[in-house]
Amino acid sequence: MTKNKPKNSTENDLATNKKDSPPKLSVRSQYVKDLSFENPKAPLSLTKSNKAPLIQISVDVSATPLEDKHYEVALQINAKGTQEDEVVFVVELLYAGYFILENIPDDQLQPVCLVECPRILFPFARNIIADSTRDGGFPPLLLDPIDFNKLYNQQKKVKKN
Repeated sequence: MTKNKPKNSTENDLATNKKDSPPKLSVRSQYVKDLSFENPKAPLSLTKSNKAPLIQISVDVSATPLEDKHYEVALQINAKGTQEDEVVFVVELLYAGYFILENIPDDQLQPVCLVECPRILFPFARNIIADSTRDGGFPPLLLDPIDFNKLYNQQKKVKKN
């Protein structure tokens, strides 16, 4: 005669904890999707002036759902250096990461994708920008840290208006 085997407490805990598990963000991979460096006035731009170029920087973040819990988050950074109204360099980087987001409430998915994920990607993108400008003959462009939360809130305000 076989008795029904009662579930042990570990099995019950696993079933219950799936719903109550803490949020988890996993980085599966990071990669350069697109990188461009232009030095249109070389070699004159490297010898013409001792003044540092005026730098203009733009940053954008996008997130694309791929499959259940999987997202690609892309960080677009464009920097342009000018001297005396002439462009001396342009660097454009599209750096992305493949993330798995588990146990994150639906109302928190967008902030996680557009704030936390780019925060993880930024130091690597910053290094690529610095290396590209240095390899292009200029001092490395060391970007200041970016407040992705502030950027996210500004974009939300723009979309509301």
